[in-house]
Amino acid sequence: MDRGLIVVEETPAHADLLREAEEHARGADASLTILTFATERDVGEGVEKFEALGGVEGVTYDDEDAFIEAAEDALADYVAQTLGDTDVSYDVVVEVIDGGYGTATLAAADEYDADHLFVTGRRRSPTGKAIFGDWVQRVLLGFDEFVTVQTREDAE
Repeated sequence: MDRGLIVVEETPAHADLLREAEEHARGADASLTILTFATERDVGEGVEKFEALGGVEGVTYDDEDAFIEAAEDALADYVAQTLGDTDVSYDVVVEVIDGGYGTATLAAADEYDADHLFVTGRRRSPTGKAIFGDWVQRVLLGFDEFVTVQTREDAE
């Protein structure tokens, strides 16, 4: 592994996966890109909150870039809290998507030149996957390198 990509949210299961990815990266002397997704709806709601906050503080937070910057700062804080003092090199990234987590994950893997993906997934029956789809399954089938999937009841 030269560069790992981990897709996270701020949950205990994702924290466990983040620590696992850090162990892999340390052992391989590799770097990580730590990614979280925000939907267009998340951005709209976030901008509204920033606008309200800006009115109180007398500062303007009324654009998508400010939302993404704040989200990246929050993600960096989460990663620092989770990993503590680590010697693994990593970048944090927030990407805005309009759906399609599997497709977005594969595109990010290509964009950040990842050769190992780390994701969490739900335990589902084969019927559930067939009916509802599963973005993790799309990643497994669409990525030609290594994929680590954490499947726990509390993964999401």
